[in-house]
Amino acid sequence: MTAGTIVLLRHARTAYNAGLRLQGQIDIPLDEVGRWQAEQGATALAASHKATLVVSSDLERARDTAAAYARHVGLDVLTDAGLRERSFGIWEGLTDAEIAERWPAEHAVWRSGGEPPVEGVESKATVARRMEESVLRHAETLSPGDTLVVVSHGSAITQAVTRLLGLDPAVWRGLHGLHNVHWSHLRASGPGATPAWRLVAHNVGAGYPLDTWQSGPEARQ
Repeated sequence: MTAGTIVLLRHARTAYNAGLRLQGQIDIPLDEVGRWQAEQGATALAASHKATLVVSSDLERARDTAAAYARHVGLDVLTDAGLRERSFGIWEGLTDAEIAERWPAEHAVWRSGGEPPVEGVESKATVARRMEESVLRHAETLSPGDTLVVVSHGSAITQAVTRLLGLDPAVWRGLHGLHNVHWSHLRASGPGATPAWRLVAHNVGAGYPLDTWQSGPEARQ
């Protein structure tokens, strides 16, 4: 038995997102725009998907995004450290330009889709395995008519979706990352089908123009 639907939702904006800093597993709270995004996104997601179970990364930005949605559907949030963002080790907290200046060769490997040999940087394959394990463990507590909503992080969700589609995240880069409080929607395939999950929709959000979404409510005035 497994849930028939899995929705993977990226957290709302933080000051590090706004400043284009690599967050990784640093525990950064939502900023003012992020709190607005969380509420708007929760309303939109609740209108299209009513979860049976809501599970979140234990990092604050994901927990608070999950809580906004859970309030709309009358559920509590279960946290799971296995749903954390990819660790970027000593790069965490830095901008792309700062990384390129201090580690030019490793940065070039990273931007070309490779695995940079940098202290503490988690491989995409490792992230994909732990995400898949966590997502499926929760999905398997549910039934085919049920929906699992998982609130996690940009890179972690990309690796998870790639692996759930039966692709190798170490080599396949065909999936664009999610904007803040946007989601991927997967449906279980038929019995014995390969892959076991099919991607129905990707990078779906509340419907705001992207510049408005990134700027926050004042941009609407």
